[in-house]
Amino acid sequence: MTTSEVAAYVDATGIVLNLDLPPEYRAGVVANLERLFQLGDEVMSFPLPDDTEVAPVFRP
Repeated sequence: MTTSEVAAYVDATGIVLNLDLPPEYRAGVVANLERLFQLGDEVMSFPLPDDTEVAPVFRP
């Protein structure tokens, strides 16, 4: 996503969730969300073999 798309997402989500995001925090929220999207892309692009199985549920 481009910076303007992320900013539009932040604005729209703030309206839907009725969040009062102060203007001085908006740029930081947009920058952090951009980074999270980049990290998510890296995780999702990691190739897994076809025979990969889901790990069992860990219960301490």
